[in-house]
Order: sequence, then C-alpha cells, then structure tokens
Amino acid sequence: MPVLEKIVISDFRNISFQELAFSPNINCISGNNGEGKTNLLDAVYYLSMTKSAFSVSDKYNFRHGTGAFSIGGTYRMQNGLESRFSAEVRASGEKRFRRDDKPYQKISEHIGVLPVVPVSPADTALVSESGEERRRFVNSVLSQMDREYLCSLQQYNRLLAQRNVMLKSADFSRELLEVMDMRMEKAAIPVFEARKRFVDNIAPAVSHYYNILSSGKETVGIEYRSDLQNAGLCEIFGRHRDRDAALGYTSSGIHRDDFVFTMDGHSIRRCGSQGQQKSFLVSLKFAQYEIMKESYGFAPMLLLDDVFDKLDMTRISNLLSMVAGNEFGQIFITDSNKVRLSGIVDGITSDRAYFEAAGGAFRKL
Repeated sequence: MPVLEKIVISDFRNISFQELAFSPNINCISGNNGEGKTNLLDAVYYLSMTKSAFSVSDKYNFRHGTGAFSIGGTYRMQNGLESRFSAEVRASGEKRFRRDDKPYQKISEHIGVLPVVPVSPADTALVSESGEERRRFVNSVLSQMDREYLCSLQQYNRLLAQRNVMLKSADFSRELLEVMDMRMEKAAIPVFEARKRFVDNIAPAVSHYYNILSSGKETVGIEYRSDLQNAGLCEIFGRHRDRDAALGYTSSGIHRDDFVFTMDGHSIRRCGSQGQQKSFLVSLKFAQYEIMKESYGFAPMLLLDDVFDKLDMTRISNLLSMVAGNEFGQIFITDSNKVRLSGIVDGITSDRAYFEAAGGAFRKL
C-alpha cells in the first residue's frame, strides 16, 4: 500500500512552507481550531485526488497574497519502491501533476494511484444537503476504483453541458438532440450500473459498522434512486424534451440521482440525532474503506479529521476498536485536545508520531 513518508507544502491555504516526515502507522495532529490541522490533511488529500476535499475551485486554496501553491510527497509504494508525486497550481489556471518528475498527460490518470478515505465534520453535508453532495461522494469513491466509471462519467458530463447549451437555443435541432441523447445513454449505463452495485455492496458494510459503533440500537440503510430504474435514458429524455426546452436545461438523468440514508426505515436527516448522524457517517466512511481495500488488495490511507466530535466515549471506544482491529494502513488523526488524542492513540499502538499545529506551522513532538 502507498505510505506517505514525507510531504512538502508551499503556500497552500494558511501553510506558508512546511516539510514533514510521517509515521507509516498513525500520525496525530493537535492544535486549536483554525491553526491548520485540517489544511494539512487537505494537502494530503489533494495529492491523492488532484483537488481539495472542500473547495470546488482552486482559488480558495492559495495562501492569502500568493498566486501559486505546490504540494509534493514521497511515497513508499506497494512494490516497496519510492515514488515522488507533486502538484503545482497557479492562479492563472495552470495545474500540473507529476510522478517522479514526469507529468501526466491527463490529470485524471492520477486518480486512484494513491487511494484515500477522508472523514471530517464536513461530511454532515452528506446528510443535510442536496443529492449533489451524495453524488459527489459516490463519484469520488468509484472514480478511484473504476477507470471505466470515471471515463463514462466525464463523457456524460461533457455531453450534458453540450445538451444544455443546445436547449438554451430557440431553434435547436431535434434530430441532433436525439443523436446527443443516444450518446448520453451509452455513457450513462455503466455509471448507473456501477452506482447500483456500489449501493448493494456498501449498504451491508455500513450496517455492520454502525452496529459496532451504536451497539445495534438502530437499523440503518441506503437506497439508490435513479430515473434509469424505470426507463432508458433516451425514453426519459423524449418524455421531458418539451419541458427541458422550456427550462433551458436537462431536468432528468443520472446527474439527478440520489442516495437516501435511512434509520429504522425513515430518513436519517429527519429522525436521527447529531450523534446518530455522526455515527452513520463514520460507518459510511469505514464501509468505503473496506470496499476500497478489497478492490485494491491493500489498505487506502485514512484521514480522520476531528472525528471524535459529537461522539460519546462509548462510541469513541467502539470506533477505536475498529481502527485497531481491521488491519488499517497509514492513518492521520486531528483533534483539538492533545491530551485526549494521546490518551486514545497510545492505547492503540506505540508506532505513532505527534505533531502540533500553530498558525499554519507544524512541530513534531
């Protein structure tokens, strides 16, 4: 499995310049809120996914007053050899990723090379916000494991943008639109099938981990909802063509898919407490971890950002038993309470490293 041995960060968010060496096992970052703990984990995530876990646009990732940022990492790969990965991004929009100083022809080729699973307070959006957040989560998981999925999704999104441009035109060609619809259907089918398999695979694992966290007090589940469950995409587009023309955009399709999280048969958004929702989201990410580990044949990196927030000590204890007992790979954990963090981690392993964050700078303890 890829293990991050060293990272070098320049002008990323509030981090001016930092070079750090990590433990291959557990790395703990403590410090007050706003000091840069999450930014460090996001830099690690960026090296894996070619983007921030939080910002859609790179313009929010530049340190104030700068016009470029860079992140470089040295990894021990699963074959035992070292590889260097680097990201360089400029305010002009230029963005380059390299492996061992050789640039990728397409940045998307890098996705899946360094598998990662993030767990953070921002995950609450998966419950509280629209289906777009849940689609983004599923896309991020499947894109790391399935190259065909990523290519089909990119193709569908390109065609969707073209279709929406056509629909905004008062005199668009219906014949050309039908050709576009057939091409979109061809791209949509593997996306739909992969999402369906994903829910079938992850739902039992989420239930398993939730039972461990909550001692089996509630039953949780995931339901996949898609227009393609009832008809082919061309048929759906044909039904809604006049409506889409009036709206000026495509109102149906896999870009409208949703994934409904339930507890005891009801929406967890409506009936779950903060602690129950947090337990569900942690279970969801651990289930993601299990599925990715099985797919790759090795453990992905796990980023636990402020994961103990809103969990009582019983749930924290259950969470740690999962981390300690499932052959996890390299782990990064942040917490504002240094004493709590060290007390928890010291009980798991002696192979760990501690860092303290202050003002975007990090000191190894």
